[in-house]
This record gives sequence, structure tokens and C-alpha cells, in this order.
Amino acid sequence: MRRAVCPGSFDPIHNGHLEVIARASGLFDEVIVAVSTNYAKKYRFPLEQRLEMARATFSALSGIIVEPMGDGLLSDFCHDKGASAIVKGLRSSSDFDYELPMATMNRQLSGVETVFLPGESRYLHLSSTLIKEVSDLGGDVSDFVPRAVMRKLSAGAPSPDRGPGH
Repeated sequence: MRRAVCPGSFDPIHNGHLEVIARASGLFDEVIVAVSTNYAKKYRFPLEQRLEMARATFSALSGIIVEPMGDGLLSDFCHDKGASAIVKGLRSSSDFDYELPMATMNRQLSGVETVFLPGESRYLHLSSTLIKEVSDLGGDVSDFVPRAVMRKLSAGAPSPDRGPGH
């Protein structure tokens, strides 16, 4: 079985992620969406909610499973899961510049290869940070996120009063 891992914090998962992961599922027998936690980051959604949104998003697609990555190295997670590849979506050359050293390190640590998939042009501008910012400011992000994410964003939308002068 050819198994790949698509890692990310997915805070929140958006259609750019969905598109890359769905394409990866056509290349591999199984894709593990590994929801990670970087303790240096501040998250909008706790791990359990990020897992819940990802599971709801991929529930109808076969061959895609969602798991918490846990602590430790991505290369160790891949080894433990029997994955031969890591799949990363790229939006720009700066993404490639950021990802290449990690891909090289993962290969040297465990032999796992990284497969880069260019993002679909209609999603190249998306990032989880931008989605949260636009949503917080009252913008409609429903065209950019799965329904499970839209429900969570709508439920936790901040007050329209953003302070003095606004």
C-alpha cells in the first residue's frame, strides 16, 4: 500500500488544503491528514476542533484519514505509519524555499520523500491566517472554507465592535 502524510496545523482547514489533499488521494492508496500542534503558535481552534473540522471535511472521501500528529518529528510519524511520502502544497516560490530544507532533512532522517503539489490557481491566495482575519472583520469566507469550518467560524465570530474609532 502506498501511503502518504499531509501534515499541517489546519487552523482552520481551507479549500486550498482540501484541493491538494484530494489530489494526493489520487496518487496514493491512503492519505493521512496529520493535524499537528506547534506549541510556539497560538491557535484559534484547539486540536480537537481542528481534528473535528478535518474529519467532517473528508468524511465522504475514501482513502483519507485524519489523525493527530502528536509530539515529535514528522519523519518519525511517517515511519510509524508506514508512509513513504509527505505531500505538501505549494502556493509560491517562497513556499518552496521554506519547504525544501525540511524535505531534505526528513529524507535524511528516515528516507521519507516529499512530494510537492502546486496549488490550484484559484486558491493560491488562501492561508489560514488570511481566512481568520477576513472572517474576524466580517468578511464572507464561505467560498474558501468547507461547511464544517464555516459553522465554527460563524459560531465564534468576534463582536463587530473592535474598539474605539471603529
